[in-house]
Amino acid sequence: MNTTRRTGILLALATAAVSGVSVLVNSYGVKAFDDATVYTTAKNLVAAAVLLGVVGLGAGRRARLTPPRSGRQWLALALVGVVGGSVPFVLFFEGLSRASSPQAAFIHKTLVLWVALLALPLLKERLQWGHWVAIGLLVVGQVGLAGGLPADFGTAGVMILAATLLWSVEVVLAKWLLAGVSSWTVGVARMGLGSAVLVAWLAVRGEAGALGALSRVQLGWVLVTGALLACYVATWFAALARAQAVDVTAVLVLAAPVTAALSATVNGTALAPQASWLGLLLLGGLVVVWLGWRGTPRAAADAGPAGG
Repeated sequence: MNTTRRTGILLALATAAVSGVSVLVNSYGVKAFDDATVYTTAKNLVAAAVLLGVVGLGAGRRARLTPPRSGRQWLALALVGVVGGSVPFVLFFEGLSRASSPQAAFIHKTLVLWVALLALPLLKERLQWGHWVAIGLLVVGQVGLAGGLPADFGTAGVMILAATLLWSVEVVLAKWLLAGVSSWTVGVARMGLGSAVLVAWLAVRGEAGALGALSRVQLGWVLVTGALLACYVATWFAALARAQAVDVTAVLVLAAPVTAALSATVNGTALAPQASWLGLLLLGGLVVVWLGWRGTPRAAADAGPAGG
């Protein structure tokens, strides 16, 4: 359905906007914590609470949970919590603490490439030549923003790459699940189960008590970034329920220009040195938006979302 697909593209654009804001806000929030894992666990708990609150208050008929109807769906839902909402967060933030931000950003933004490679055989998504051109523009743009390919991959790079690969698996699992359960179900499972695993990990490390000892400043950052994460998850899975996984993931790369523009405004950083690379990202993103809006010839039938 054209309307369903186009709604998905618009939701993906909203997700990119939220992500662009979140990246900048998180860059300040994480500095208030000595341990990045404590920070991400706390904000993930807030995000899970916000999503559950929206569902509990019945904010619209679409904001509801739909229980899985088979063992395979239950298993996939649990895996989304593990491979999407917990393990990759630990890997990413542990790697980020040892790697440069440009290196981490580049590796993470290769997500669209891995999703494309998985979506072709597993989701039977059909990509036009324009998709590959757009993906090429997005990857080259990220390489430019990162200042070139990482020279020393190292353990940190491996951890960030592992997190990115796990998130790409999550995208495929979630897309399959969304044919039978609501996007709210997937979102709550991702953040709820994922947060439980993160808390357990902190307990193993003997650091769970840090969650109950947050300062007022730390709590403020957690509430703000957790709310942004809840918005991100809600719009992300709603978009994924309506449009191709490749299209939604590619549009998400447009978060980078949003972050760059906000950083230039807030921090006074110069955009000129990055202008050409940001231009490539914008061009690649716009190509994907156009392709998604127009539709893919001979694409698999668009199944409407199961309850939004």
